Parts: sequence; C-alpha cells; structure tokens
Amino acid sequence: MTQATPRRHLPPERVVTWVAMAGFMGTGKSRIGWELSRRLQLTFVDTDRVIERVSCMRITDIFELYGEQVFRDYETEVVKRCVKLDEVVVSTGGGTVVRPENRALLKARGPVVVLTASPETVYKRTRRHRRPMLEVGDPLERIASLMAARQAAYDDVATFKVSTDGRASADVVEEIVERLQRWAEAGGGTGDRHEP
Repeated sequence: MTQATPRRHLPPERVVTWVAMAGFMGTGKSRIGWELSRRLQLTFVDTDRVIERVSCMRITDIFELYGEQVFRDYETEVVKRCVKLDEVVVSTGGGTVVRPENRALLKARGPVVVLTASPETVYKRTRRHRRPMLEVGDPLERIASLMAARQAAYDDVATFKVSTDGRASADVVEEIVERLQRWAEAGGGTGDRHEP
C-alpha cells in the first residue's frame, strides 16, 4: 500500500499556511505583514486595500460619505472572505477586532499576531497620513484613549503579541516566525491558543 502524497510541497521555512496581523494603526501591520509573507512564501492580503478596491473609494472617503458603520460592514465582509483563503498573511485594519464577530472569525482560523507600539510611536508613524479616526484636536491623546478602549479586543484575539517599538522590521519578522514555529509545534490551535 502506497502512502498518500501531500497535496503540495511546503517550503521548510513555512511554519504556517495562514496568519493574520492585528493591532492599532501605525503598529506596522502592513509593513511587517508584507515582509512576513515574503519570508513564509505566502500571499499578502491587506484588508484596507481590498476594501478600497472593492468599493472603488479611499477609506477616508468611505468614512466621510457613509460613516464608520458602513466601513466596518465592508471590513466584516472582507474578513469573512479572508478566513476562507489559504497560504496568505492577512493584515487587518486597526479597528477590525473591535467587532466580536470579526474576532471570532479570526480566532477560529488563527493564528493572530497582534503588533503593539507606544502611542508616541504610533503618532510619529501616522502623523503625515490622513487618518479619519485621528482627525481631532489632540491626536496623541486620541491615540492613547482609542488604544485603551480597544485593549481588551486585542488581548482577546491575540495568539501572541509582538512589540514593534524601536525595532527593525527584520527583527520583528524573525521573532514572529520563531513564535509561530513554537505555536505550530504546540499543536497550533488545539486546546489553549494563547501563548503566555
């Protein structure tokens, strides 16, 4: 009797075939996610870019014309489609995990890497870009309060967290790969998903 051959050959450095990046805006989800996808030889999907392509609008315009609720509805629809994909690194928007439905979808598909950074770092990284959620009097204060409000959602969805404060992206990617390896070796989602 011959053994069934695997459907495809997985490169040895591909420790997972699906991973999501979550975290506050400006923590590096798009940059780190893209670099991680190259390292793991997976396709990179940025949910914000998908929303812009599908809606034929920039995110700032969706917020202005239709409001946050419509944008969040788009976001949920894109998450539903992304969890059906394989061989991808999915970078989610900063507020994606606020909706319990989105967290449940991502956690069920897992793993979810939550990137973290200080409010000051986020402000430095985002101040030159138009961000609808930060168009207020004191953006740094708004960042800190939004982070605090979303903390429980990030904690809930995280398989593990990685700080990007003052670190080269290559170092962050290296840590993620090592921790994904440990996660996969530990059973990859069976039992307790959350790494201490």
